[in-house]
Amino acid sequence: MCRLYGVTRAGFYAWRSRERSERERQNEALASEIAVVHAQSHGTYGSPRVHHALRRRGHRVGENRVARLMRRHGIKARVARIRYTSRATQRYFDSVRNEQLELKLQGPDQVWVGDITYLKVGAIYRYLAVVMDKYSRRVLGWSYGPRKDVALTLRALNSAVRRRWPKPGLVFHTDRGTEYAGGAFKRRLAQLGITQSMNRPGKMTDNAFIESFFHSMKSEIYHGVRFEEDLAMRQALKSYVPFYNMDRLHSSLHYVSPATFEQQARGAGCQ
Repeated sequence: MCRLYGVTRAGFYAWRSRERSERERQNEALASEIAVVHAQSHGTYGSPRVHHALRRRGHRVGENRVARLMRRHGIKARVARIRYTSRATQRYFDSVRNEQLELKLQGPDQVWVGDITYLKVGAIYRYLAVVMDKYSRRVLGWSYGPRKDVALTLRALNSAVRRRWPKPGLVFHTDRGTEYAGGAFKRRLAQLGITQSMNRPGKMTDNAFIESFFHSMKSEIYHGVRFEEDLAMRQALKSYVPFYNMDRLHSSLHYVSPATFEQQARGAGCQ
């Protein structure tokens, strides 16, 4: 071995008997702290976030040192896998226009928007699909469940339809998610005479209104609260949605609630 690595026997045994330096001991302790922070993030933190977490714990350490120790110990952030759609699905996405982009809204039930968000319950994630009227920002239907699939989005759509029974010609706008491109979902839209609309590629702001709802909802009932079971989450949503629709003042609606805004629109002769 000494011949292989080009060192003398005396040098090798001297190295083995030498005590570890203070820097090495510090690195070993720091690596243990890094492993704890990384585990607590469920493996999602890379060196920048691990570095900030360590600083909050009182460690005076540089980001480069954290990155170096993470590489040395094989500690890596978990990277989300990209799900590639089939060619048929991609062709369908390419065929669907953003139908709501140039529509001038004059009243409710011209454009509905839909989307899905994640909600953590205990140690796992659940999914919330919402349908909203773009004109009034009123939440018309929602569905909560353990799977992010067509069944979830279809339940939310049907919930909204039962409340409004819109006339044919309504535009339903979403992002380019496969949950809105499934056969059952497309058939239901066609059955109702609803025109499907999707974001332009790379234009996440095309569906900004419902993203704003998710931001408000999470800020007001979700962030800072730990939900341990589905029942508690469902109860929170069942309480929040009526409050949001009937009582919450909306700055973009001249500080009235979505329900009041719709009443005002009907009083002014809007459809």
